[in-house]
Amino acid sequence: MTEKIEATALPHAATKRVVAKTGQRHTRIDGPLKVCGLADFPGDVSFAGMAHAALAVSAIARGRMTSIMRSAAQAMPGVLMILTHEEVGDAIGPVDHLMGGGWANSSWRPLASPEIRYAGQIVAMVVAETAEVATAAAAALRFGYAGQSPVASLADPRCTTEPLSEVSAEHHDRRKGDLDAALARAAVCVDARYTTPIQHHNPIELPSTTCIWDGDDLTVYEPTRYIGAAQHGLAAQLGLDPARVRVISRFIGGHFGSKLALSQHTAICALAARRLGRPVRLEVSRRDQFTVANHRTETHHRLRLGAAGDGRLIGLGHDAATVSSRFDDFAMEGTDVSTALYGVETVAAEERLGRVDRNTPGPMRAPPEVPFLFALESAVDELAHALKIDPVELRRRNDTAVDPVTGKAFTTRPLMRCFDAAAAAFDWSRRSQQPRATLRDGWWVGHGCAAAARPAKIGPVALRLTQDQSGAVHVETAHHEIGNGLYTLLATIASERLGVPIDRVTVSLGDTALPPAGISGGSSTTTSLANALSDACTALLRQPQGARAVRLDWLPPGAKPGALDDLHAGHIKLLTLPEDKLAWAFGAHMVEVHVHAATGEVRVQRHVGAFAAGRVLNPLTARGQYLGGMVWGVGSALHEKTEVDPRTGVYMNRDLAEYLVPTAADIGEQVVIMVPDEDMAVNSQGVKGLGELGIIGVAAAVANGVFNATGVRVRDLPVRVEDTLG
Repeated sequence: MTEKIEATALPHAATKRVVAKTGQRHTRIDGPLKVCGLADFPGDVSFAGMAHAALAVSAIARGRMTSIMRSAAQAMPGVLMILTHEEVGDAIGPVDHLMGGGWANSSWRPLASPEIRYAGQIVAMVVAETAEVATAAAAALRFGYAGQSPVASLADPRCTTEPLSEVSAEHHDRRKGDLDAALARAAVCVDARYTTPIQHHNPIELPSTTCIWDGDDLTVYEPTRYIGAAQHGLAAQLGLDPARVRVISRFIGGHFGSKLALSQHTAICALAARRLGRPVRLEVSRRDQFTVANHRTETHHRLRLGAAGDGRLIGLGHDAATVSSRFDDFAMEGTDVSTALYGVETVAAEERLGRVDRNTPGPMRAPPEVPFLFALESAVDELAHALKIDPVELRRRNDTAVDPVTGKAFTTRPLMRCFDAAAAAFDWSRRSQQPRATLRDGWWVGHGCAAAARPAKIGPVALRLTQDQSGAVHVETAHHEIGNGLYTLLATIASERLGVPIDRVTVSLGDTALPPAGISGGSSTTTSLANALSDACTALLRQPQGARAVRLDWLPPGAKPGALDDLHAGHIKLLTLPEDKLAWAFGAHMVEVHVHAATGEVRVQRHVGAFAAGRVLNPLTARGQYLGGMVWGVGSALHEKTEVDPRTGVYMNRDLAEYLVPTAADIGEQVVIMVPDEDMAVNSQGVKGLGELGIIGVAAAVANGVFNATGVRVRDLPVRVEDTLG
């Protein structure tokens, strides 16, 4: 029924027989495949006899299903199967959330019972001969509900929060000294509250699954950034040996934090394929991906800053609240960064977690740093204005070589070098300290800045490196190409280290038949694989000339051996090393904001980002990563917000017509500066990872620029017209 599926290497598009060098610009070796439509995305596969599936989702957020009316759907020609809790039940076993030691993006089993826990929960899957019939039949299903009033958001007065330290044994709120006493003796204090909204990822490639059985062996094509978790989690759900489950995802059309691990729909699709005895494909709709995938949760912050008259920080308090679903303990901890970014005498932080009747949130690019540093960097700007000190100068006066709470030293600390580089390119010295000072052609003009910072992450990986008699090299690992240029990166490293022309190097990725690799997230992919592949090349060169091979299970120096066991079991294990120091990447954003005097429209006309993220292996792809983050930061500042009906808990703008994202017309001039950051203490290759750094701090810089332009301080994202009109 199905063809034999082999792990394939990426066909190489290079023609020049040159040895590549890291640190130089290299065009993507997979570029021609993508431009010509030949890249092998999971959603592109097609098999003889393949059936198609569509989802039906709950219209209520809390309650129980009382009836299912399926006659209209069953009567449609071409309908093959309807799966609800009546047909599934315990056929799909439970698995825990990835962040809770399991494999899934949500521990809730949507077709296990008639219970409804959030709006948009999967309540049925229809399988038909065509996707069109499946979609029409799913829409024809009718459900009866007995509903209850949901708690929709953190803003709901019924949403109670509890200390995160009571939810997670690993969380400890950071404290040093007596904050209240410090603030009482401060010359100037800022005490302000900030909020960030729910946001959804909306990648171009929607979630999808194609499942094919060959006896008791299951092959799944699915865009996921952690195929190891999908493999092991799916095996646990279906009662299979993980060796009988193969997951393939050679290219991913964007995820930005979604496509986290094992999705809720995958096992349902696999169950349908087994019962039908034919391949089944499901593509989740744009509307349903808002609840089938994860999202960035809303956050509330209270920032208290106290400073001496010269600007020296003597007290910093950061109280933060986030929410999770009622069935998963998912929290993005961020005060470890916000309370360590600047030197301060006293610190008090508390993080709390609330429960809402919505689907489980998940990571979104720079998960904690984006909302937590929006609050901190906005408060720092407010303090600078109150002190009448330039915002860059205030940060300079509070620069620190050590974490003020733990005393750990930073491996490198190029934050102010980033600000200096950005200031020179931006001409920051021309900024007016007085808000609402410049009116140009009907637009108020203002300038804002903010810092970016993120701890470097690294994780264990496994890979296989071979060289045949002709000298051709093959690199194999199950890691994922998510748009970050990983095929090119690995080919470049192997070419340089082995002295082989880059067109003699092939790379295989995204297949559980390959040596296992961890999650593609946390800006850890390059950091982990660059170090592992470098060590593998060294080991290969020690072998005699001729055909030779290295199979390497690589663990970062200083990591615990159990991390490799987790890797092979599909569990997430990202590490921050070395343990005795802080290894961070840094950046600085400067923006010129224009606010229309009559309409309140906001435009970011100029944006300079200067970043220091260790050794840059490919400046061309690095620039693309930075620019993408900067664009998304503008979207976070001015456009993106998922609206929730407070009465029903339903996401109201589940499409790209009303969920706003920036377009080309919204983006002005952008400049990226890469500040040298020689840091060999972080790891042997001096790599820190940079994919998530570009978005951090942008929203604060824009909001600070709006204040400088208009005198209106906006503390709740996104900044909208009604905010700027005061």
